[in-house]
Parts: sequence; structure tokens; C-alpha cells
Amino acid sequence: MIQYETLKRLSADLYDWSLKKIPEDTKQRLAEARDGETGENAKKVLEFMIRSSQLAEDHDRFLCSDAGVPVYSVKIGSQARFEGHIKSAFAEGFDELVDRIDPPLLKFVQNPLTNERSFKGKDMPIVSWDVIDGADYIDITCSPKALGSGRWASLEIFVYPELADIEEYILKTAIKAGSQHCPPVMIGVGIGGSFDHAAKMAKMATLRPMGTTNEEPILADMETRLLKAINKLGFGPMGQGGDTTALGIHIDYSAGHGFTPVAVCFNCWINRRTRARIYNSGKIERIE
Repeated sequence: MIQYETLKRLSADLYDWSLKKIPEDTKQRLAEARDGETGENAKKVLEFMIRSSQLAEDHDRFLCSDAGVPVYSVKIGSQARFEGHIKSAFAEGFDELVDRIDPPLLKFVQNPLTNERSFKGKDMPIVSWDVIDGADYIDITCSPKALGSGRWASLEIFVYPELADIEEYILKTAIKAGSQHCPPVMIGVGIGGSFDHAAKMAKMATLRPMGTTNEEPILADMETRLLKAINKLGFGPMGQGGDTTALGIHIDYSAGHGFTPVAVCFNCWINRRTRARIYNSGKIERIE
């Protein structure tokens, strides 16, 4: 049985950890970008990012002053057994984290109707839910969203588009964002389905580990082409010019109807992401 208190603590810890350590695949990709970068300013910025991430991890401090808001993707195993109200566990976990986290969090939770800031708000933390058939655990990914990359996400609905139309839209979205989303970024794209499903696919695509190849050959080719094209835009790390505007682009798709939504979202260079599973036995497996 998964205990309420254990779930509450783990959800809060995942948010805490995500603010102080970047994923290992992101560390590796930053190092590869630095080693292959031809722009001197860009190379210096990438080196600064790598050193900063290590210092934050070593000293248990925030890597960015904008901690964003807690966003979770939760997959509940059909065989998982838990006590209490699972949504309440996430909300109470966040409330308790606000009181204990060091350094303290600023009031980043905003009411969009009044612009009032606090630590509480409707639907906060933001959680999306899914089910895993046959699993006896709850799989939780925390990927906080901050202002820098969050404001440049975009979605447009096409009618029977060609692949070239979709690629053009993705490039235009990258050009519009320029260097204001704290590059080098991780880009996620969702194609097809419905309005809401395309947006979810784009977000989930950013969580796919870097260096993995898309299982759909058409999308694998598209990812290769678009990454080269976006990095040729020349914005570079933090707008300093260079070869590395994006660390990667991951694309997913879904069957749909005649209308085809295309959603594009970004994760800044920190690419914040933590993940863990909690089993019926009480075992906690930290994955990222």
C-alpha cells in the first residue's frame, strides 16, 4: 500500500531536487555542444552553464532564481494501491515544501485574473494524469515551468497540412522566440490529435531522454532536419551567437481528424526534470 505521507513527501522532494540539479543527459549534451561550438562567446557561455550547474548541485542551491511553478506528469499503475486522496497529497506536499525549502521560494504562483501572487492557486500544483496497465507503482515526473521558456510555447491548427507546412511553422515559432527562452533549449512538438492532446504531446516530448532516436522514421528525419536548421539561425547560447540554439527537438504525433493541431514548447537550458516511482511495497525508485 502506498502511504499518503510518503507520496506527499516524494512529490515535494521531486520539485525541490529539480531546482538544484539538471538531468544527466542535459549535462552531457551541454558538454558536447561546448566541445563542438565554433563561436568563442558561445563556448564561454556553455562553459559557464556547465560550471554553474555543478556548483548548484554541490552546494544544494537553486540553479536559476526563477523556480517557476510545480508541474507534474503522473502515471498511475492499474495495480497500484494507495491510501487517501492522491490529488491532495500533491497540494499538501507543495504547501509543506514552501515552509521548509532552502533557499526559500518566492511567490511565483499567479492568479491570471487579478495578477495576485502567492503560494496557492486554483489547480496548483499543475498535474496531468495517465494510467499504466498492469503496473504496481505510481510514476511521477516533475518538470517545473518558469517564465523564460513558458511564454514562447505556441499552437496552431492546420487543415490537411503537408509536412513542409508543419516544419515551416516550427521554424517560425523558433525564430519568434529568438534567444528570449534562455537557449540552448529543448524543443517539444506535438502533431495531430485534438487541441489539448497536441499540447500534452509537445510537453511530454521534452521529457524524452536526449540522444534517443524517434521510433517513427518520418519524425526521426524531421527531428534531424529541424535541429540543424534551428541551430543555423545563429541565436546561440543566451543570444551570444553560435552554433547551439537548441540542444534537441523531440516530436510526437497522434491520429486525428481533418484538422491537425501542431503544438511547440520549449525547456530552457536547465531542462529541469526529476522522476521517481513509488511501489505498493513502499519502495521508492529514483529514476532521474
